[in-house]
Amino acid sequence: MRTTTLGPVAAKSPAPWRPVGAVRGFTAGVGRLSTAGLVILAAVLLAALLAPVLAPSDPAAITMANQFQAPGHGSLLGADFFGRDIWSRLLWGGRTTLAVGFLVILLASAIGVPLGLAAGQAGHALDEVSMRLADGMLAFPSLVLAIAIASVLGPSLAHAMLAVAIAYIPQFMRVARGQAKAVVVRPYVDAARAAGATELRVLVHHVAPNSLAPLLVQTSLNLSGAILATASLGFLGLGVQPPTPEWGADVAANTAYIRDAPWPALWPGLAIVVSAVAINLVADGLVDFLNPSLRHR
Repeated sequence: MRTTTLGPVAAKSPAPWRPVGAVRGFTAGVGRLSTAGLVILAAVLLAALLAPVLAPSDPAAITMANQFQAPGHGSLLGADFFGRDIWSRLLWGGRTTLAVGFLVILLASAIGVPLGLAAGQAGHALDEVSMRLADGMLAFPSLVLAIAIASVLGPSLAHAMLAVAIAYIPQFMRVARGQAKAVVVRPYVDAARAAGATELRVLVHHVAPNSLAPLLVQTSLNLSGAILATASLGFLGLGVQPPTPEWGADVAANTAYIRDAPWPALWPGLAIVVSAVAINLVADGLVDFLNPSLRHR
């Protein structure tokens, strides 16, 4: 009987991650609305990042001769009560509003996710204490809680960011805790413990990675809420202080003149709405992308 000896089989190395391919895979797995939201969001972020290049003037420069200048008459989007260029303030204000929104979600998830995962895995006293604390905070709407915290801390950008982050921490705790509870009963977790893995190793190598998809969806959903909350605090005077450009603060500063000149308040308000809708569309697409059964519905 003839036997054949096979040479060593070369192991295939994993394909490198390519950003363009990842974007194409995302757009192929979701609907047109989510793809449109991704394009709009990318355009808004790019415009904010390129504000030093695209802005034609200093956003805080006062030129009373241009007071309430209409759009298109020497200025793309017109001028406000102080003659400041609205296009410039819109670009620079986007850097503030969007950056604070992303930083808020980063801070809230960095605190809430580890606490929720640890509580869900450990159970017992840690689970009860942390969840009762989260339930107490969730009894108040996030925006109301953020306003209360910012009012106590005082009006400033840092205090507004901290207030919104604290308001969103319990949401991340709840989602992370639920996912951890579902993962710790899996057979591979029992096998890891039987093999001598410590609880920390189980948390880092098994519970956290298998809870990632729902947490990504929660992050994308909370991002639009964080941007709206940041703009709301700016509108109420609890966030960015003048003359720093910020979308919510600019809406508040120009509402008093809305009958005479609606465009100074219109454009930053429209920017808030467009950004929030685009993020929600991307979040809906992310839900479909991470759940194969919902793709190409």
